[in-house]
Amino acid sequence: MKFHEFGDKLNPHIMLIHGGGNAWWNFLRQGRVLSEKYHVIIPTMDGHGEEYETPYVSTEATADKLMKYINAECDGKLFALCGVSLGGQIVIELLSRKADLTEKAIIDGTVCYPTPFMKTYCIWTAKLMGPLLFGKKASERLLKQMDKMTPEKMHYPQEIKDYYMEDMPRTPKETLYTMYKTYMNYNLKESLRDTKAEVMYWYGQKEMKCVKESAQLFESYVPSCKIYEAKGYNHGHLAIYLPDEWLELAYDFFGN
Repeated sequence: MKFHEFGDKLNPHIMLIHGGGNAWWNFLRQGRVLSEKYHVIIPTMDGHGEEYETPYVSTEATADKLMKYINAECDGKLFALCGVSLGGQIVIELLSRKADLTEKAIIDGTVCYPTPFMKTYCIWTAKLMGPLLFGKKASERLLKQMDKMTPEKMHYPQEIKDYYMEDMPRTPKETLYTMYKTYMNYNLKESLRDTKAEVMYWYGQKEMKCVKESAQLFESYVPSCKIYEAKGYNHGHLAIYLPDEWLELAYDFFGN
């Protein structure tokens, strides 16, 4: 696991955790802006990006490494912890590990209960559609499709496209298989009920039913959680494609 850091280490710490199949650059634009006031840490998970040669294991194993870093480099305490999709599930797991780990937490577009059908569907889709999903040509094609199918405000800037083309073609298929298997088999821990963090659970209006149900389930464990539905948006749109809107909501939540 590699950690990208921005800003003064003496400032309050914020950790941003990317989604499955992508890498640290998911949050690069937010990280640069936040670094004006905070020390921002953006990890690259095992099996992703420049860490593609290290096998991805599970949500829990990833949380183990992040806790080790937080304890060693941040005195065991963060100001904010944010994650999208798989990253959001890892945020949930971290909240379960230590009640006072962070003051604020944002969970975005995350599933937090077992979904066996979705697990099987995603694994077999990745296997059957491999030639269309993996490799340099596939990545170039997907980037062009994203530009055609989304509004201009959601297009990646060239810097992010360059990172995308560097990292996506080398993502091991095994990373995705293991990720789907563990991500969609996750259960909330009872210790989550003890968290002292202020939490927001975001999801897009067009998200799958299991994501919206996950928000409600999480709220049953953490009644103080505030749920936010991003009108007109789909999975991860705020975090991945709309950093300015993400920052506006996050700064309001952080009290800035």
